[in-house]
Amino acid sequence: MITVKAPGKLYIAGEYAVVESGFPAIIVALDQFVTATISPSDTFGSIVSKQYQENSIFWQRRGNKMVFDNRDNPFHYILSAISLTESYAREAGRELGVYHLGINSELDSSDGKKYGLGSSAAVTVATVKALCEFYHLSMDKNKLFKLAAIAHLSVQGNGSLGDIAASVYGGWIAYHSFDRQWLAEQRKTASLTDLLAMDWPDLNIELLTPPADLRLIIGWTGSPASTSHLVDKVALVKAKQKSEYQTFLAASKACLKRMIQGFHAHNLAEIQAELRQNRQLLQTLGTFSQVTIETPMLKKMITIAEAAGAAAKTSGAGGGDCGIVLIDQAINPTPLLKQWAHDGIERLNLNVHLVGDSPISKA
Repeated sequence: MITVKAPGKLYIAGEYAVVESGFPAIIVALDQFVTATISPSDTFGSIVSKQYQENSIFWQRRGNKMVFDNRDNPFHYILSAISLTESYAREAGRELGVYHLGINSELDSSDGKKYGLGSSAAVTVATVKALCEFYHLSMDKNKLFKLAAIAHLSVQGNGSLGDIAASVYGGWIAYHSFDRQWLAEQRKTASLTDLLAMDWPDLNIELLTPPADLRLIIGWTGSPASTSHLVDKVALVKAKQKSEYQTFLAASKACLKRMIQGFHAHNLAEIQAELRQNRQLLQTLGTFSQVTIETPMLKKMITIAEAAGAAAKTSGAGGGDCGIVLIDQAINPTPLLKQWAHDGIERLNLNVHLVGDSPISKA
């Protein structure tokens, strides 16, 4: 049996702007995982998730096609990852097999709470990793990112794919999104083998080392949010309020450039200052796009953290889910956490997940 893991993520800064080609964000991978297991089968295959056991899928191989016994399923990202990876396997001359694929996610709580940790991206990455091992495909992180990004984009249709990058590379990363229009054009003619070998315009992924005195604290507000729906809403105002949107983009890029420099200089105060600036930019975006990025609970969470001497903001698309706090290790966070608990904000006991530099799998 093959077992692989892919971590969840949280956005630190650069949200919304990062969906534009070449615009940066800072993202962190977390030590909660999606685990994929895969084992060969002689007759029928299955896709089973501990979280959705009533919706398990059973299938058979008919030539190069997977034929399903039941079509109504919640596993769109898994199926997209399988389709893309098996296309790549066939280009590499592999004969397609039958297998049992198991998926188990730690990214939502056992009682079904959704924390917004990028489970769809981690599921996609874990599925691609497992199948690459199953088919003995050589897969470094760059190729893994590209293959998983294509699979994820095929389902979601929007977004920056920064969550895929965090799940592949781990740790703290500075991510500049690639040109999705270019990718759409290339997919019409290029093989997956060629596409994974190409340089993708504007794509840049840099590993960051945080200052030693930086502590990351994550708070959850109790209300899940849909990233794709919020990104769609903001996309609608691009044309109508073009000048405001372009001003936001330019300011976000400058802010993130300074924040990345703060990481290079190991300067916590500089990073915190730019985190606060990024929060203000997102508040402005929310106002002119009429999208609720900072809910009352997120605002309360941030206010409590700032009063304790930390810098804080929403994480990801906002509208609920998580907020993040960057605080000096020398500051005792207990009063902050007690106030959060009093106001119904849950501290998520998560740490940064660091990935080694070895290839994902070897032929």
